[in-house]
Amino acid sequence: MQKVVICGVDTTGLPRLSTKENEELMKRLKSGDKRARDEFIVGNMRLVLSLVKRFRIKNLGVDDVFQAGCVGLIKAIDGFDLSVGVKFSTYAVPMIVGEIKRYLRDGNSLRVSRSIRDTAY
Repeated sequence: MQKVVICGVDTTGLPRLSTKENEELMKRLKSGDKRARDEFIVGNMRLVLSLVKRFRIKNLGVDDVFQAGCVGLIKAIDGFDLSVGVKFSTYAVPMIVGEIKRYLRDGNSLRVSRSIRDTAY
């Protein structure tokens, strides 16, 4: 894999989580484990990266699109319900794409919702 650095993150170093690891981390983070939340976010950045590739637009920084995708990822994590019985990626992809489209539509200004700002620590 070619080395690509986005937002200071070396994408070749992003972990690959198995389905079981994803499920385990999701259970832990839903029970309030902040470390599991961080691991889950980093572990799913490859998903964001794969979606960002769809939005190759001239004169637009890929870093900004990636950040918008990460906001969508965090919103998806916060809204995901384990009891529904769907894979996280199935739930998250439309939210990540929606956040990227919102960023592109609203004049390229990244707006972090209050719900995400309030969970910062």
